[in-house]
Formats: sequence, C-alpha cells, structure tokens
Amino acid sequence: MFIKAYKKSIILFITAGVFIMNSGCGFYSQTGASIPPDAKLFSVSYINNTASIVAPTLSSVFTEKLKTKIINETQLKLTTGEGDLHFSGKIIDYKTAPVAVQSNSTNSTNRLTITVEISFENRKDEKKNFTQSFTNFYDYPSEKNLSSVETELINTISDMLIQDIFNKAFVNW
Repeated sequence: MFIKAYKKSIILFITAGVFIMNSGCGFYSQTGASIPPDAKLFSVSYINNTASIVAPTLSSVFTEKLKTKIINETQLKLTTGEGDLHFSGKIIDYKTAPVAVQSNSTNSTNRLTITVEISFENRKDEKKNFTQSFTNFYDYPSEKNLSSVETELINTISDMLIQDIFNKAFVNW
C-alpha cells in the first residue's frame, strides 16, 4: 500500500512539473530559447555581403548557419515564405588587421573581424523586433596567409555571431 501511494506521489509530482514547464508565455527549449507558443515558422532572407572586402563564401555560409542553428535549437520549421519570425540583414564589414607587434616591429598576430547588421521581425510579438549590428573576431598568426585560414575563420566567427543573434532573438540577452 505504501508503494502504491509512493508511485502515485511520484506520478503526480512529474505531471505537475511537466504542466508547470509547459505553461507560461512561450515555448522554452533546452537551449533557453523562448518562442511565442503560436509561432510555428521562421524565415531567413539571404544575408548579402555589402562590405568593402567580399569573401566569396561568407554570405552563403552565414545564411545557412543561421538557418541550421534555429532548426537545431528550436521547434520552428523553416519556410521560404513569410515566417512568424523573420531574419534579414547584411554583412557590413569584413577586415583583417594587425593586433600584436613584436619587439622587432613586425606583426605577430592578425585579427579577422566580421560585422553583420541583422533585422529580426517577430510577427507574433512586435516588441521583440530589432535591428542591430553584431561584431566578432578571431586572431590568427601573422605568418599564415589569410587565404590559408579564411574558411576556418569564417566558420568560427560566423558561429560566434550567430550565437549572439540567437541569444538576442530567442534568449533575450
């Protein structure tokens, strides 16, 4: 009899926990993403590169990585039409510059910096809309030619930028 009461208590506790976690103003994922409960679809416009230096793969890599992040970390479905949540924007800066000089006045480290301007439209809650610039960088040894590390750097910096965009749009950081 004690075991039956114990099992009922556990089931009641688990049921209450699930109910509490699913109640509230939106869907919460394991990543901390908060999404309006009536939002089902998202869309991403192609992120054009308008920077003075154009890396040929940057726009497509960035656009696809943004879509993949949202697909993998939310329950939203990608649409080619108008989504409940929509991302658009452009790459506004792409530059490399020296950041560390050695005692013999030669450069020891270079920095690749990418800046994007992203507009987020939440058609379910317009108070969440934003247009904001996001910047991130990654340092690489000056003895390496940018072209030899560019693909890796674009992937790394894009991942960091997309995490910042995701947090702004879904985690409210």
